[in-house]
Amino acid sequence: METKNRIISEKLKNLPTSSGVYLMRDIDGNIIYVGKAKNLKNRVSQYFLKKNTRSSGYSFKVKAMVDKIYDFDYLLTLSEVDALALENNLIKKHQPFYNILLKDGKAFTYIKVTVREKFPRVLVVRKVINDGSKYFGPYIAGVNAYQLLDIITNAFQIRTCKLKISDKKAKRECLNYSLGLCSAPCTHRISEKEYGKIIEKVIDFLSGNDKEVEKVLQAKMKKEAGVENFEKALECREQIKALKKMQERAVAEVPKTEAIDVFAYATNGFSGAICMLIVRSGKILGVQNITTIDASIDESEILSSYITQYYEYATPPKLILTSHECENLGEFLSRGIHSVETRTAQKGYKKKLIDMAINNAEEHLSRANTKEKNKYETTMGALEKLQEKLGLSRLPRRIECYDISNTQGTNSVASMVVFLNGEKVSKHYRKFKIKTIDGPNDFESLKEVLSRRLEKIDASEDQSFSSKPDLIVIDGGKGQLSVTSETLFERRSDIDIISLAEKFDEVFKPSCSTPIMLKRGSVELRLLQNIRDEAHRFAITFHKNLRQKSMLKSPLDNIKGVGKVKKNALIRQFKTIDAIRQARPDEIALVKGIDKVLALEIYNYFNKTK
Repeated sequence: METKNRIISEKLKNLPTSSGVYLMRDIDGNIIYVGKAKNLKNRVSQYFLKKNTRSSGYSFKVKAMVDKIYDFDYLLTLSEVDALALENNLIKKHQPFYNILLKDGKAFTYIKVTVREKFPRVLVVRKVINDGSKYFGPYIAGVNAYQLLDIITNAFQIRTCKLKISDKKAKRECLNYSLGLCSAPCTHRISEKEYGKIIEKVIDFLSGNDKEVEKVLQAKMKKEAGVENFEKALECREQIKALKKMQERAVAEVPKTEAIDVFAYATNGFSGAICMLIVRSGKILGVQNITTIDASIDESEILSSYITQYYEYATPPKLILTSHECENLGEFLSRGIHSVETRTAQKGYKKKLIDMAINNAEEHLSRANTKEKNKYETTMGALEKLQEKLGLSRLPRRIECYDISNTQGTNSVASMVVFLNGEKVSKHYRKFKIKTIDGPNDFESLKEVLSRRLEKIDASEDQSFSSKPDLIVIDGGKGQLSVTSETLFERRSDIDIISLAEKFDEVFKPSCSTPIMLKRGSVELRLLQNIRDEAHRFAITFHKNLRQKSMLKSPLDNIKGVGKVKKNALIRQFKTIDAIRQARPDEIALVKGIDKVLALEIYNYFNKTK
């Protein structure tokens, strides 16, 4: 602790007062938080002021993070806007635990009208590009872009196909025309001028005028019901209901020409929540709430960090409203396709929108708070308890667990599963075929696998293999542990290793002659059990797949020159492997694709292996 305080105190004295980005590190050098600052000295110093870290004014997450900070680095930037950009890039690169992380890179949906085409199409896309088309959206939770597209095609018969329409008439209409979903411009059933008028109505509808669409659907529903096409009439009725729901989302006083995104942050000291409203043409297109674990001491920084990550996947409107002042955010976002203004508001409809977002964030927070606490206790909280109860040298952020699976020594395989910050990371799972051990020898198999795995730390392009584990868990008892710990001490003595015996869930450590019994039902024991069970499941699945493949393997696969086609031809001709084995070379040569030389080789193979 004294060393930690001395390192931090010396660095705080020399911090510059210029803008930049700071990186908080734990005792193992892992980056646990990235933040930006207008004045690095003031901002970073705030984290370590005793009166602040001990007071109730700082959130639980800030206190938890400060306790883990062993060192910090900083990078100077030319401006606050550059600091914002650098912070965003570093968060994406290092994925720090205490930052807000938008891990889902899937962009939101937009509706695109290709107005530059002779007969424009209407389609759903996930990216806005400067191609002269008109874009509407984004559509998030609350409004389904594909449902809107169905309403448009049903009401206006607009084409959605990729067909390039020219003066040359197509041979016939597609199925959509027969279903009443397209006006068939490809066969000249509608003129370019008439089609253009319909496109204007589509744009008018997407801009907020949904009255005419409702009338069209009402008329169509009555018409279909009149001819007893009840399925189509029911579809129209459901689309009318969807329109009415959209109409209920209208916000009084908001001009129909306005496109606004609204972001609000709320916290209760333990965790926080961000609400985002998408407002287009006077209506709320969608609402999205997320719970945050951000440990910044500045709420504006939390909001700003989220917004910069969000617009990696969405196009910002010209106006963004925020519950907290986010300096330089508008300038940063204006580096895109148009100028962006970010602001708070004290009155009028803008203030009402911000208040609505704040209320949503607070409500979401009240509902999510218990869940968030439980998640923390079963992940990071469980890791902290594991370190304490087992006397580990470091917090086991990355845990790897190994298990062996075989059937009487055949098809021996091993699994490696990975938990990061208390949660499984399936993309880091790896599997091994045992290469040097014959027969059912789990001890030596584990030794081989661990040797192969440790050789790849810092020397592999594979992200999982190159990452150093904090804790290795072996599925087994004291015997398995003693064999594998020897391998570990030879190569990486600084990595903690334990084994978990399945019968009584005893934990063995190399340095202890007696097992450690964790409290039954405790979060730390449940975490180890989950890791062990996951390794067992992954190993068995891999072993079953290999066993099934070997069962399907044919003796013909061992004969050089007999590939899949010739193998199938032989099976079709002789029906069974026994029939092929009993056939003469001249009979085998009658099969299509098999000459006399190969026929003799097949005959000799089966005669040698009788």
